[in-house]
Amino acid sequence: MGEQRKPFVFNAKDIEKILPHRYPFLLVDRILEINLEENEILGVKNVTVNEPFFQGHFPGVPIMPGVLILEALAQTGGILVHQKGYDKKIAVLLNITGAKFRKPVVPGDVLLLHAKGLHVSGNGGKIQAKAMIGQALAVEAELSFALVNKEQL
Repeated sequence: MGEQRKPFVFNAKDIEKILPHRYPFLLVDRILEINLEENEILGVKNVTVNEPFFQGHFPGVPIMPGVLILEALAQTGGILVHQKGYDKKIAVLLNITGAKFRKPVVPGDVLLLHAKGLHVSGNGGKIQAKAMIGQALAVEAELSFALVNKEQL
């Protein structure tokens, strides 16, 4: 992220005030940084062996499902959109393009969730997202979303 960083530290309780998701589908543990001028956000997902999806996703060789990594990235983007002033609306996923799964995510990994808003308006937008394990790229994709009023859901 750029020089114009505006540091936020959101913990799980703060995130629950922003996102409508709850266990087991709240997939962002913390927000480390938000840069509203650059439309960037950095979140964290701590992947533990106790995650409920590991019971059925390759038992004995636990790998985090790719769709859940994409969901964690979408949730991170949703927090960015909320902080951009669209707090009366919810970002609903419309499209995923260019998704590439580069490295398996396993228990003990700490996913760094990067999202950059490419376009955000009152109707929706698109983010460029990547999940990193340290310096290694695990997942990348572009995610498009619609913004809908909470009362419409």
